[in-house]
Amino acid sequence: MQISVGKRRGLEAVSDHRGVIAALAIDQRSALRKLFSAAMGLEASQVPREILEDYKEAVSRVLTPYASAILLDPEFGLRAATLRAKKTGLLLAYEQSGYDKSVPGRLPRVLDGWSARKLAATGANGVKTLVYYSPFSTPKINRVKYDWVERIGAECAAADVPYFLELVPYHDEIDEQSREFAILKPEIVTQGIQEFSRPQYGVDVLKVGVPVNMTFVGEAVGPRADAVYTREQSKELFRRADAAASKPFIYLSEGVSNEMFSETLELAAEAGANFSGVLCGRSTWKDGVPIFAEKGLSALEDWLATAGVKNIQRVNSLLAFAKPWFRFFESTSDTAVPG
Repeated sequence: MQISVGKRRGLEAVSDHRGVIAALAIDQRSALRKLFSAAMGLEASQVPREILEDYKEAVSRVLTPYASAILLDPEFGLRAATLRAKKTGLLLAYEQSGYDKSVPGRLPRVLDGWSARKLAATGANGVKTLVYYSPFSTPKINRVKYDWVERIGAECAAADVPYFLELVPYHDEIDEQSREFAILKPEIVTQGIQEFSRPQYGVDVLKVGVPVNMTFVGEAVGPRADAVYTREQSKELFRRADAAASKPFIYLSEGVSNEMFSETLELAAEAGANFSGVLCGRSTWKDGVPIFAEKGLSALEDWLATAGVKNIQRVNSLLAFAKPWFRFFESTSDTAVPG
C-alpha cells in the first residue's frame, strides 16, 4: 500500500525512531468524569471542567517525555496539548464521548464544530475516532458505522492527516467483562480488524483490544476453573487476529491494571503478534485520580513522577517486540520511508 507525504510525516511524528508507537491516551471524557465522580462523591455531571483540564495537563506535562505521542480531546485537552514534551506527537479525538442510549447500536457521532482539517490545523499529527463494533450487530446498524468510518477516512485523506480508528468490541445485552463475552471476543476483534483494514475506509492505524480477556486465560493469573482459553490457545487467537490485519494495529489497555496490561503484552510477544505499539491510557494514570481528588495537584505530580513514570516505562520496555508501522506502506514521495 502507498501512503501520502502528509500521512507519512504524521505517523513519523507520533512514533519513535523504530517506527513503533508508544503513545499515551488521555482523551477520556465521560470515563474520566466517572473516575472523579467516585473519588469526589459527586454526580459525574457535577465534576468541574477545571478538574478534568488540570488533570490532563499534569499527565501531559509529567508523562509525555516518556511517550512518542499523546492522545487528547479538543473539549478538555487543548491546554494539555501545549504542555507536552517537545518531541512528543499529538493525536486528537474527533468523536463525541459515549453514545446515545435511546438509539440502538451504540452509534458514533463526531464533535460539533470540528473536522479532520480543523483538528490538523490545531496541531494534530493524527485524527482518532472510536467505534463500538460487533459483526453480530444487525446489518442496518453496521452499515451506519461502515459509512461513518468511510466518511471520516475521506476527510482525513483530504486533510492529508493519518486516521486512527479505535475499535471497541461489544455485544448487545452482554457484559463485556463476563465469561460469556470472553467467549465471543476473539471473533469480534478478529472480524473487526479484517473489516476495517479494507481500503475503502481510509484507516491508517487500527487501535484495538487484544482478542482475549486476560482474566479468563488459564494460568495467566493462576489456575482458573472458569478459564475460557489456555495460554497456548490464547497465543493462537493473537496470531489469528494478526493475520486478519492488512493495516498497522496498536493495542489499547481497555482500562485494565498496569500489571495486567503488561502481562497482555508479554503474551502478545510470545505469540509473535505483529503489533506496532500501544495507545495506553487508564492503566498508566488512573490511580492518580483519587490522589488528585484528595490531596491536590502537588501530590498528583509527585505520584505521576514516580508511580506514573514507572507504569509507562514498564509498558515501553515491552515494546521491544513491536514491529514498525511502515512495514505496511510505501511512500508516494521520493523520500524513502525509514527502515
